[in-house]
Amino acid sequence: MSSPIDLELAQAATLRPIYEVALDLGLLPTDLEAYGTTKAKISYSAIRRLLESDTPNGKIVLVTAITPTPAGEGKTTVTIGLAQALCKLGKRAMCAIREPSMGPVFGMKGGATGGGRAQVLPMEEINLHFTGDMHAISSAHNLLAAVLDNHLHHGNALDIATRAVTFPRVMDMNDRSLRSVICGLGGRNGGVPRESSFSITVASEVMAILCLSNSLDELKERLGKIVVGRNRSGAPVTAADLKTHGAMAALLKDALKPNLVQTLEGTPAMVHGGPFANIAHGCSSVLGTKVARKLADIVTTEAGFGSDLGFEKYCDIVAPTADLAPDAVVLVATIRALKMHGGVAKDALGEENIAALRKGLTNLSRHAKNVGGRGVPFVIAINHFTSDTQAETELVKSYCETNGWRVAFCNVWGEGGEGGRELGEAVLSALETPGDFAPVYTPEKSIREKLNAVARTVYGAKGVILTSEANAQRRWLETHQFDKLRVCIAKTQYSFSDDPKGGGDPQDFSITVRELRLSAGAGFIVALAGEIMTMPGLPDIPAAEDIDVDSFGKISGLF
Repeated sequence: MSSPIDLELAQAATLRPIYEVALDLGLLPTDLEAYGTTKAKISYSAIRRLLESDTPNGKIVLVTAITPTPAGEGKTTVTIGLAQALCKLGKRAMCAIREPSMGPVFGMKGGATGGGRAQVLPMEEINLHFTGDMHAISSAHNLLAAVLDNHLHHGNALDIATRAVTFPRVMDMNDRSLRSVICGLGGRNGGVPRESSFSITVASEVMAILCLSNSLDELKERLGKIVVGRNRSGAPVTAADLKTHGAMAALLKDALKPNLVQTLEGTPAMVHGGPFANIAHGCSSVLGTKVARKLADIVTTEAGFGSDLGFEKYCDIVAPTADLAPDAVVLVATIRALKMHGGVAKDALGEENIAALRKGLTNLSRHAKNVGGRGVPFVIAINHFTSDTQAETELVKSYCETNGWRVAFCNVWGEGGEGGRELGEAVLSALETPGDFAPVYTPEKSIREKLNAVARTVYGAKGVILTSEANAQRRWLETHQFDKLRVCIAKTQYSFSDDPKGGGDPQDFSITVRELRLSAGAGFIVALAGEIMTMPGLPDIPAAEDIDVDSFGKISGLF
């Protein structure tokens, strides 16, 4: 989580003109579509030239973390700081991370641009409207929802079953009151009344599609496959049936282009796409990552939350479908978070507690086994907080070394790239080790087999239990040949289990899947486990209460 000092550092920084940043990467001014002086999109002509060139692909370093806690892990900060550190070590490096959603910015979590001396800038703009990608995704999604309801109103030629419509509306804001709504009220001209819902934009299938598409043509094709519901015979109805995918692609033509910005130290950064990892696949765009690895020798990229969520989805959805296998992995851990997994309350984390830390290390162990089980070399990063003691740090280092795991101290928040030198050197050593990456399942397996493979191999569960509703949905998916898609399990980020209070090392549990949602355009089936919701709510004191702007346009309170 960010802090007020992050905004102060960001606003005090002197940014390089984005054309200078691009020039360092070998890009020309004509390759950019500038949004002001400090951010730009990469043009389609440049994208095609780069992806079709014989320039060797750079290495991909995937950053993940232990199970999140309110104490903070700093995964985005480490991703950014590691790129800065690699540059200081003489490497041509850049980071590729997700765009923040405004829901958490105004809610409880805050922004997602790193922290301290490891941030991407301009911080305020990236955390708010940025280049308008989120708005374009919301508009494209809601266009399809509007056309669908308009089709129902004007005679319903596709014979869509009103109660079988599954496509919600979206907005980029936390708003629990919109989780369940009734639309179409207001008389004959108000449309056809029906129950509906809202999700947050980052949970939209359109977001997932944009992040998994390699070109405008592929984007349009995927959009056409979106299933909005069923007809009265039970057959799926798609966006292509509604003849809307072309217009949706038109709205997204600029949003598909990756965004180029810079870190606090001027290191190039690609910030593009923003699916959450607990309710979506949790990784930045494949197009942004592919362009980045043509421009840099090493690309650091993050996968949301812990190794059981974004990392699993990167490995089982992104890597095999986009040919983006990681070359090395960084597993971020903090002593504060490990002590919380060992039972320490948040307000007592500043005190040394070796016993609790030793107990919490079981969570680190489970994540290390997850990461190591993918056949890719990895490094554990001890992300430093000022309250950490030497004895605590030495215990974590000793524990990792005893288990044969590479481990490195990291203080990029306080020292920027200099504070990541030890981690950078460890990553460079890991990159020299050949890997043998492998997903945990193949798409040819049945839906139940794929869910069980993730639950048992990644979560350590006994298996998956499908409710009667989920089982009925499974049978429909199998009947209509959607069962060979990949699976995207939406569950809590706070536990390996589907219980947010499950803690650091849950044992003897099963994962209950209550609903299976089809994302045919994205190429996966979303399995909702536990009480996970696709429209978050605001806390009792939203962060929005502290955000303000003065008469000169200077923002305060954003963290």
